[in-house]
Amino acid sequence: MRKIWEDHYPEGVDYSMKIPSLSLYEILEQTAECYPHRLAVIDGIQEVTYVELKESVDFLAGSLHASGFTKGERAALMLPNCLEYIIAFYAIQRLGGIVVQVNPLYKDAELEYIVRDSNTSWFIGQSFQREKLKRMGLVESLSIINTDSAHEDGLYYRIGEKKKHVPQLSIDTADDVSVLQYTGGTTGRSKGVMLTHDNVFANVYQDLQFTSNVLDLKRSSEVMLGLIPLYHVYGMGRMNGAIYFASTYIAVPEFQIETIISILRRYRPTIFPAVPTMYIALLNDPRLKKEDVSSFKYCSSGSASLPVEVIQQFEQKLGIHIYEGYGMTETSPTTHRNPGTWKRKPGSVGIPYPLTDAKIVDAETGTKEMPLGEAGELIVKGPQVMKGYWKRQEETAKALRKGWLYTGDLAIMDEEGYFYIVGRKKDLIIASGFNIYPVEVEDVLYQHPSVAEVCVFGIPDPYRGESVKAVIVLKKEESATEQEMREWCSERLTPYKVPRSFGFRKQLPKTSVGKVLRRVLVEQERLKMNANV
Repeated sequence: MRKIWEDHYPEGVDYSMKIPSLSLYEILEQTAECYPHRLAVIDGIQEVTYVELKESVDFLAGSLHASGFTKGERAALMLPNCLEYIIAFYAIQRLGGIVVQVNPLYKDAELEYIVRDSNTSWFIGQSFQREKLKRMGLVESLSIINTDSAHEDGLYYRIGEKKKHVPQLSIDTADDVSVLQYTGGTTGRSKGVMLTHDNVFANVYQDLQFTSNVLDLKRSSEVMLGLIPLYHVYGMGRMNGAIYFASTYIAVPEFQIETIISILRRYRPTIFPAVPTMYIALLNDPRLKKEDVSSFKYCSSGSASLPVEVIQQFEQKLGIHIYEGYGMTETSPTTHRNPGTWKRKPGSVGIPYPLTDAKIVDAETGTKEMPLGEAGELIVKGPQVMKGYWKRQEETAKALRKGWLYTGDLAIMDEEGYFYIVGRKKDLIIASGFNIYPVEVEDVLYQHPSVAEVCVFGIPDPYRGESVKAVIVLKKEESATEQEMREWCSERLTPYKVPRSFGFRKQLPKTSVGKVLRRVLVEQERLKMNANV
């Protein structure tokens, strides 16, 4: 049955399209064959074409195979955005291995948990990470490759060896896991999400079919600014999209505005995937000029909600559109995106991708579909939905029911099929019996001219059950009082939604991709309240 959102698909997009079956290595193989001399990756002073990239991948794959790497083995990649990450990623895919994504900033305990939980047998990272592995007693159990070593344990040493035999490519794209992507751990113990080759490539294909025609993106002509960490599902997905589309990918290891502005002026990127904190930082930096971003064709935002006020200010100041979307680790990552330039709804995450179904169900049982405009839990179905959680059958069964993924996010759908995320089930504030969605209060506070960032959450209240608290980061050289913020909210919100207390900080706790760690603020508040008892 035709869905109401399909009336808003960009012209030329087939909502029942057929997605080719490609392994992740075949993405690179195809592009190198068709566009061998197209510039593939820029990493500082290193620049490689697609044929050079494939040759490096094949040499490393041959060396790994000769060293005993076999299909299905897990290899931890603990690297920032760099050429070495990309080479290692596709070499592992060439052998039918599983990439285990690891944040290079992880401390000992975090790294040990992922290595042991995933049963990783190979480790690829920078040599200073070896000390962490040594402290955990893991050096002897792992085959370690250092990307910054010229010796036998070095990645470039292996690439430089005489080419070795590589086994025939044998991958079941529907069933074989390509990536073990651990959840961010923002709501509890991190889980390994099993993403197959079909999951990851389906999402690449959906995204490009949904955007390329409308935004005039041309194969082998685009330049992507690679700011999102590649060890994160959002960054990994965008990298695969760049390779499939024969774009030039600029690897940027960390977000520093001076560096970003220099890259914008030198390379004129056309595709800019980012997270809300990056957009907020750029918006508030006076050095960024309108001409610096005039080359942008497609700016996407993901990982967390982007306040409407930030979208509007960004577009007014710099004259470009930001296309919000929605997804999660379990969906490779995207399920929704605001379509082309004619029917955008700021504040909405847009409509489902082709071949993706979505609906809103009651948050208690997850069995009753909610009427239009009423909040409930968002559930999704599509080819990008994960195979399951690694070694966690019970949690897989809880998340995947009859083909539907229960996201844990609260949302509403309007009469045109556009979806709006209003919060997490676990973040919902219930004060005196009223449901309060933090994002609604945050959007009001973002409209205040002095506010740079804000996080709203519930704290225990003996009378109301919970009270609303807002923690605010002010813009540079701006000032504001708690009373001023309370009056601002009182003029714009129903009384029970107005925060009872405010806090001011220089920064908010965040994940590596800039998602605010609401649970950390809640825990800090709980400890403070207990100390005062």
